Amino acid sequence: MPEGLSAYVAVTAAYWAFMLTDGALRMLVLLHFHSLGFSAVQLAYLFVLYEIAGMVTNLSAGWIAARFGLTSTLFAGLGLQVAALLALTQLDPAWSIGASVAFVMCVQGASGVAKDLAKMSSKSAVKLLAPSEGGGLFRWVAVLTGSKNAVKGLGFLLGAALLATLGFKWAVLAMALVLAVILMAVCVFMPGGLPKGRKGAKFSEVFSKSANVNWLSAARVFLFGARDVWFVVGIPIYFYAVLSDGSEEGNRAAFFMIGTFMAVWIILYGAVQAAAPRILRAETRPEAELIHAARSWAAALFVVPAALTVAVLLSPVPQMWLTVVLVLGLLVFGAIFAVNSSLHSYLILAFSKSERVTMDVGFYYMANAAGRLIGTVLSGLTYQLGGLPLVLGTAAAMVALAALISGRLSAEPQDLAV
Repeated sequence: MPEGLSAYVAVTAAYWAFMLTDGALRMLVLLHFHSLGFSAVQLAYLFVLYEIAGMVTNLSAGWIAARFGLTSTLFAGLGLQVAALLALTQLDPAWSIGASVAFVMCVQGASGVAKDLAKMSSKSAVKLLAPSEGGGLFRWVAVLTGSKNAVKGLGFLLGAALLATLGFKWAVLAMALVLAVILMAVCVFMPGGLPKGRKGAKFSEVFSKSANVNWLSAARVFLFGARDVWFVVGIPIYFYAVLSDGSEEGNRAAFFMIGTFMAVWIILYGAVQAAAPRILRAETRPEAELIHAARSWAAALFVVPAALTVAVLLSPVPQMWLTVVLVLGLLVFGAIFAVNSSLHSYLILAFSKSERVTMDVGFYYMANAAGRLIGTVLSGLTYQLGGLPLVLGTAAAMVALAALISGRLSAEPQDLAV
C-alpha cells in the first residue's frame, strides 16, 4: 500500500459524503423555489451568496489550513454543512418572497463556506499524499475530482427524488442526519498522515508570486463561468418549461427528468475527469506538453456552445429536435469540459510548492468560486434578458477567454506575479 493511501481514502470518503449533500441541496433549492413561482433572476440570487462565500473562504482557507492543519478545516466544512441543512428546515412557507430569498441566501452562504473548506482540504491533501513517480499526482487528483463529481451527480438525482417523495423540509432534514453520522465516523477513524499546521503561517502568503498560478487561476474564472452560465438556471428552467404542463403531477415528472439529466451530466463529467490522465497520456508526456494542452482543449470546448447557440437561434420556439440537440451537445460539452477541468486541477498542484500548497490551492479555488459567481449571476440575467441564445452565446464567449488566457501558461518556472 503506498504511503499516505489510508489518509487519502479517508479524505476522499469524507469529500464524497459532503458532495452528495451539496448536489442534492442545489437541486432541492432550485426546483422547490421555481415551483413556488420564483423568477430566473430570483433563483440566481439564491446561489449568489454561496459563490461569494466560496471566494472569501478559499482566500482565507489556505491560510487557516496552513495554520491549524488540514483535518481541522475538513471537519469544520462537514460540521458547517450539517448546521446549514438544519437551518434550512426552519424555512417558513408563510414568509414573503423577499424574506425567503434573504434567508436561503444566508444559509446557502454558510453552505458555500462549508463546501470550500472541504474542497480545499481534500485537494491540498492529494499534493501531500500522492506518490511523485509515474504520474501519480495526476492519477490521484483525477480520481478524487472525478469521483467527487460523480457523487455530486448522484446528489442531483437524489435531491430531485427526495423533493418529489418526501417534500422539501423532510428531504433536507434526512440529509443533515446522514451527514452528521458520517462526520462522527470520519472524526473517529481518520488516520494520520496530514500536516497539523504551523504557527508562523502568514495571511499575506495566500497571494501567489507564481505567474503560472495566477494565469491558471484567471483561466479558471472564465472556464467555470462558462459552465455555470447555462448550468445553474438557464438549462434547468428551459427544460422545466418544456417538460411540465403546470399540474402537480407534471411538475413532479419534470423534477425527475431534470434531476436525472443533471445527474447523468455530472456523473459522466466525473467519469471523464477520472479518465483524463489516460486521455491525455499523462504518464508518457512531459509536463511542458500538458501545460500547452490547456489552451487547445479550451479551444475545442468553445466549438460546442457556439454550435448550440446557432441551433437555438434556428428554432425560436422549443421543438423536439432542439431538445435532443441540446441534450447531446451539453453531454459533449461536459466531456470536453471534464478534460479541461481535470488538467487544471493537476496543473495547480504541479505549479504549487509543497510548503505553500494550501495557499496556492485556496487562491486557485477562490478564482474558481469567482467564475461560478459570475456564471450564476449571468445565468439568471442572460436567460431573463435574451433567453437560451444569450445564455449559450455568453458561455461560448467565456470559453474563448479561457482559451486565450491558457495560452499564457509557461513551461519555464516563473516567480514574479503577473
